[in-house]
Amino acid sequence: MNEGEMLKIIVPGSTANLGPGFDSIGLALGKYLTLEIKLASQYHFIPMTEHVEGIPSNEDNLIAKVAIRVAAMYGKELPTCEVKVWSEIPMARGLGSSAAAIIAGIELANQLCSLNLLDDEKLRIASLEEGHPDNVGASLYGGLVVGLHQEDQTQLVHIDKVEVDAVVVVPKYEVLTSDARNVLPSSLTYKTAVEASAISNMLVAGLLTNNWHLVGQMMTKDLFHQPYRSSLIPEISLVQERVKDLGAYGSALSGAGPTVICFIEKGKGDDLAKTLSKEFENYYVERLAIDNQGCKVEQIQQVK
Repeated sequence: MNEGEMLKIIVPGSTANLGPGFDSIGLALGKYLTLEIKLASQYHFIPMTEHVEGIPSNEDNLIAKVAIRVAAMYGKELPTCEVKVWSEIPMARGLGSSAAAIIAGIELANQLCSLNLLDDEKLRIASLEEGHPDNVGASLYGGLVVGLHQEDQTQLVHIDKVEVDAVVVVPKYEVLTSDARNVLPSSLTYKTAVEASAISNMLVAGLLTNNWHLVGQMMTKDLFHQPYRSSLIPEISLVQERVKDLGAYGSALSGAGPTVICFIEKGKGDDLAKTLSKEFENYYVERLAIDNQGCKVEQIQQVK
């Protein structure tokens, strides 16, 4: 990137887990984090929308921290730059805001330092940052991802087209991922772990065969996290009971919550959202598209 040029990075948000696919399954959603970048004399991050108000304006910004670390991994220094930041992704709602920021930071370093990173290299870096590949994988690749992150390797299967409508029911309060993690048990009995794993396997089988009725059933059978987090997020049981009556395949906590995401036959999401918005008046309800492209980079007009 040269002086006077401008760059745009667009990263989708995501939902993770889909119930029993804990820390492993992610789906990219049509809400976006967008960066507009030009070289400058110092780091300056400028919030352009409500969801990013109050973000650090200097190198303490999460995107900057990640970008600086990635550049250093390859023996380079991140050039100072001005970054305008737009976001449609609410923070601490389980819609992948931090994962999108991590992917944006990696791509920022990739572009400004000419690293020419492959997607699997970006995934590995992002998973080391986030601790699991579900949200970051979905934000990077788009579509549906099933991943495994271990100390020595990160693996991922990507399905680029998902034919379903998603509707989110978003409470006004936040749930920090750290708080949602603290309510989880430190261990499961062997019998419970085997059953939980089988449920997760059936979820994946349903996803890979486009059997969304099966997917919906498995979402409600999760033993890994939803039974424990329901104490923090009472909406989950209310929404799960209601959407079944309204013809949805099923619903689950989106990531750590408190958002509940519902899935229904493609073309029926708007009607479901309209009904739920009337019945859950104190919540934000919206149909979201599934993003099938993942992180995108665009060159934009030169500054005159």
